[in-house]
Amino acid sequence: MNKETNFKSPLNHAPHVWALLPLLVFLLTYLVASLIAGDFYKMPITVAFVISSIVAVAISKGGKINNRIEQFCRGAANSNIILMVLIFIMAGAFAQTAKSMGAVDATVNLTMALLPGNLLAAGLFIAACFISLSVGTSVGTIVALTPVAAGIALKAGAPEALMLGVVVGGAMFGDNLSFISDTTIVATRTQGCNMNDKFKENIYIALPMAIITTLLYILAGSEITHSGGAGNIEWIKVVPYIVVLITAICGINVMVVLLIGTVLSGITGLIGGDFDIWGWSASMGKGITDMGELIIVTLLAGGMLEMIRFNGGIDWIITKLTSHIHSRKGAEGSLAALVSFANLCTANNTIALIMSGPIAKDIAERYHVDPRRSASLLDIFSCFVQGIIPYGAQLLMAAGLGHISPISIMQYLYYPYLLGFGAVMAICFGYPRLKDKLK
Repeated sequence: MNKETNFKSPLNHAPHVWALLPLLVFLLTYLVASLIAGDFYKMPITVAFVISSIVAVAISKGGKINNRIEQFCRGAANSNIILMVLIFIMAGAFAQTAKSMGAVDATVNLTMALLPGNLLAAGLFIAACFISLSVGTSVGTIVALTPVAAGIALKAGAPEALMLGVVVGGAMFGDNLSFISDTTIVATRTQGCNMNDKFKENIYIALPMAIITTLLYILAGSEITHSGGAGNIEWIKVVPYIVVLITAICGINVMVVLLIGTVLSGITGLIGGDFDIWGWSASMGKGITDMGELIIVTLLAGGMLEMIRFNGGIDWIITKLTSHIHSRKGAEGSLAALVSFANLCTANNTIALIMSGPIAKDIAERYHVDPRRSASLLDIFSCFVQGIIPYGAQLLMAAGLGHISPISIMQYLYYPYLLGFGAVMAICFGYPRLKDKLK
């Protein structure tokens, strides 16, 4: 308890813009270098964070090098950072186990079997929403549905860009709302609220936009009269996703939810003969290993941001962002601008939230923005930006699998555009109004 108190102690250094140098180095190393190379993912984000972390330690006012490194480690070992790492580990184990035992294919087949031809685009959007909400990953949803969507577009004579835009939009719906999504985990942990509280705040903004999007896709797909069909439906394999969704909505601890999902998926796979006990172990190991880059980046970002905070950089940003803020509404607008800018620079909404979350927390506390509200706005705007940038993983993945340009998909991204618009309107009109104070 004493150590935690020291970690949260007031700044010893006055606000200084030079403390933000590590952030500038990161942007130059990652963003500018990637643009020069002509490939936004040419520079590994882990390398960019290592370089910027070295700069953060080198320029710090923390005294001897040993003391500065210890300060960096305290930031990386913050309880919120470590908890996020543990959740990422469990999420990776569950996601890969479910995929290995065929849960993704079963869920896709089930949803595709329910799609009538003239409602194909709208139905596929709903399917993508359900799957992404269940699996908690937009990229995973896009990987699962894009080949199906491309095949249906070919058979039905529908524009392929339209069908891929439908999938990306639905994928971002779940990325924003799912209890096991990286963005939900980071947004709630950095702002200090429960996932179910943030979900309730988010749904009032996201659901109306999803309904409007569905209506738009009904109009856009009204000329389609033929469906591409679906494979065999294995109902038992859909159960783990449904259980995870229900237990998460009930407010059960996310670690317990992911453990239940992993065990249930593993048992289902063993009974169905999809893998043996060693195959299950290998699936969990692969899922955990696949989260390695995100875990490394989370630790490095935590340490780097602690050095920036310690030297007055975060306080300088807050001062500038709040210099013309005179209301809670203005503070909410600054939160939106902060995470949107971070997402544009990193092309990764989870990383953007990791970097902007601590700053947003300070702004929210200063202007009495409810943690549920700040977590909701951060998550929404990060997913909005991530869903529309052509160099983001989601659009690049969909375009690559569909063999078309990501720019051609952007005109059909109805949901991300509406989500951003809805969030701006929510700030302007103070919607939704929280009925009770967060305890």
